[in-house]
Amino acid sequence: MSGKIYLVPTPIGNLKDITLRALEVLENCDVVAAEDTRQSLKLLNHFNIKKPLISYHMHNEQGKSENLIDRAREGQKIALITDAGTPGISDPGSIVVQRCIEANTPFEVLPGATATITALVYSGLDTSKFLFRGFIPRETKERKILIEEIINHRETLIFYEAPHRLLDTLSFLREELGDRNMAICRELTKLHEEILRGNITHIIDHYKEIRPRGEYVLIVEGKTLEQIKEEAEKAWADLSIEEHIIKYVNEGMNKKDAIKLVAKEREMSKSEVYKYSIGI
Repeated sequence: MSGKIYLVPTPIGNLKDITLRALEVLENCDVVAAEDTRQSLKLLNHFNIKKPLISYHMHNEQGKSENLIDRAREGQKIALITDAGTPGISDPGSIVVQRCIEANTPFEVLPGATATITALVYSGLDTSKFLFRGFIPRETKERKILIEEIINHRETLIFYEAPHRLLDTLSFLREELGDRNMAICRELTKLHEEILRGNITHIIDHYKEIRPRGEYVLIVEGKTLEQIKEEAEKAWADLSIEEHIIKYVNEGMNKKDAIKLVAKEREMSKSEVYKYSIGI
């Protein structure tokens, strides 16, 4: 008889945020796979739950995933937890999900605490569309790739950051994305929870005066339609309509599509733009 693997979210700070369902799974499972067994033992002891603990973290995730699947096949119920939040979100867990799908092993993901959504709602920025990118890379090459991928996104951007890298990261974001509006959330759900809102410069000035402490979630405004339009206009602002058409034709576009795009960008009718294309 097959068992099952449960991905169980744990509180990101306030222990009262654990769900009744999470407690039920932890109480009824055969073993708990934990990112840090010492940290998880504190959580289980708080709720008077006594279960065997095995280590499951980013450095052993590949090998231990197979072990968890073997245990499930033997009929065991395994609860997988991380130090805080939902497994698989910038934490171990995604590999075991992939392995379960490949091996057709039953698994269940429980809803629960996550810093990402809590911070997004706190920010007051657009919650209808957002892009989560986790921790910003340290290497210059990887940072450049990141910026190329996100700079023109209209979605609200979400990052995690450690205190010792916070000011460097904020300065990097301001330099690459501009002085956008943002919110920064520190120690969510904990005693010293703090939410700051303003442009990036305002946040930098704050943490130049006050030493960063704790874990941070950065919520950064996406690029607005106005900004996108202004930047696009810069590329042809000094061109005549005829030169604008030629620009796109030289870039490989056929004349019909070039006329259509020029008309759209200049907010003119296609028939009016067509007049300037005669002879091109």
